[in-house]
Amino acid sequence: MAESIRKREEIEAQYKWNLTHIYPSDEAWQQDYDRVAGRLKEAEALNGRVAEDPKKAICTYFDIQEQMMPVFEYAFLRKETDNADPKAQGLKDRAIRLAVQASAAGAYLEPELLALPDEQLHSLLQDPELSAYDAYLRGVIRNKAHTLPKEQEQLIAMMGEVAEAPDAIFTSLTEADMKLPPITMPDGTQQQLTEGNYSTFIHHRDREVRRQAFQNLMNTYRSFGNTIAATYGASVKKDVFMAASHRYESARQAAMDPLEIPEAVYDNLIAAVHEALPSLQEYLRLRKKAMGLDTLHMYDLYASMVEDYEMKLPYEEAFELVLQGLRPMGEDYLEKLREAKTGGWIDVFPSEGKSSGAFSSGGLTKVHPYVLLNHNDNLDSAFTIAHELGHSMHSFFSNTNQPFPKNDYSLFVAEVASTCNECVMMRYLLRTMPEKKAQAYLLNYYLEQFRTTCFRQTMFAEFEKISHEMAQQGIPLTMESLSEKYYALNQLYYGETCEVDEEIAAEWMRIPHFYRAFYVYVYATGLCAAVTLSEKILNEGDKAVADYRKFLSAGCSVPPIEALKLAGIDMSSPEPIRKALDVFRETVEKMKEVLE
Repeated sequence: MAESIRKREEIEAQYKWNLTHIYPSDEAWQQDYDRVAGRLKEAEALNGRVAEDPKKAICTYFDIQEQMMPVFEYAFLRKETDNADPKAQGLKDRAIRLAVQASAAGAYLEPELLALPDEQLHSLLQDPELSAYDAYLRGVIRNKAHTLPKEQEQLIAMMGEVAEAPDAIFTSLTEADMKLPPITMPDGTQQQLTEGNYSTFIHHRDREVRRQAFQNLMNTYRSFGNTIAATYGASVKKDVFMAASHRYESARQAAMDPLEIPEAVYDNLIAAVHEALPSLQEYLRLRKKAMGLDTLHMYDLYASMVEDYEMKLPYEEAFELVLQGLRPMGEDYLEKLREAKTGGWIDVFPSEGKSSGAFSSGGLTKVHPYVLLNHNDNLDSAFTIAHELGHSMHSFFSNTNQPFPKNDYSLFVAEVASTCNECVMMRYLLRTMPEKKAQAYLLNYYLEQFRTTCFRQTMFAEFEKISHEMAQQGIPLTMESLSEKYYALNQLYYGETCEVDEEIAAEWMRIPHFYRAFYVYVYATGLCAAVTLSEKILNEGDKAVADYRKFLSAGCSVPPIEALKLAGIDMSSPEPIRKALDVFRETVEKMKEVLE
């Protein structure tokens, strides 16, 4: 493990963010804060006058948003490293208020643009002076058929807090009010079970610990089943209402169409994963055999198949491993990663008050991305370095090659670059660590990435599709009806090989992503795109890397499907998904050889 939690001041500067790259001091931040606040009146003065000078209105809005970005990012990052710092909390609270005010000050822009004649809108889209804003204008025109008159849109906007209520209720119930039973450990002591540490227990080598964790968690959720079903049902009905009010045929279409993602992408994913279920069964049979189990239960799916093997990787060694593994990406790519390591991009170690987890924050056009880590000396943390730097390099190339209005890439492709880094690095490790236990350990990690990201998230996507179709058809969304559908999906995916424990029927109740409908599928499509891209990079070399750079540099200048086509991947077809699932099947065969 990495060293124990330290105070912030005890960590060497080389392992901490250098936020002076954004502002040299809080006083300099305050100056920019005041400058943005002063410009809000300029934006408000254009309310009701967009038709007089639409160019000025568009440029003013985006200019203020670009000036707002470093003000927000600096305050956000200051707090992430010490959530107990009252000054940092104050900066963030003020930045959030200013960001809301800046957004509200330009809320009139899109409705007033949509009130313009179609010919004028298309003329603006073709205007060379507005080339930096063509992606924005393309979206405005695309959404026109689904935009209500200004007064009706304002009325729906006023429902914002009501619309967010199901998510807020779910969060309050599961994070504040719900208490989980403790786990009795092999030595007889008890440890408190929480959502935060459930992953540790469900991965535990002791099967009884896994069983207790699984049953205690699922049964607790089931005891609140009627409340959660009512809460989730309200969320689904809200999605259906919003879609219908904006003249979409379904909630799924309402979620995907504004992002320019064909619904066929969703259906292709489900169909291709169903085709690959025999490969999943082969993997589950292999898992059952490797773990020496007569029956494979749902609580056995996460434990490692490889006993008595760990990879100790202190940060310096882990980063060097990442550099070695990503050599196919090109020397200039590696040089930028070295700059990230030594140049204040990365906050490495846990410290008192620091946020948990990991992320990359890449919204700054004139400053490099920032990466938060909480490094432990293990393989998972090494892959986290590769993953978050993948996000950062995507942001770096996009910010470098696109103007601010087009630098923010779509959520549909958000996980592609990060996962591609992981896949390329995995191939390097498999090639350079031939010892059988190491091979088995790595293959187990890779197979679980497929199972939990591709298969499991696709099953989640199916559940969302089913629940919204039920609501649209007027079928009651009750604990019983939803649990029945979810259990049937688990039977489809796991039932041929696993004992599908009855408790799994309640698992849908604990998935917070379901309150942001029709998003989970991008985890699966992102993994499939990344696996296919990594194969191209490793097999085709420089040409594939050059094409991949075009994708990284595209931002939102083109629709996300078109951005991936720049790298040679057509996600409107099921072929990239099938190719990725072929890699899964081949990896299962490799794991068999290693274990035998």
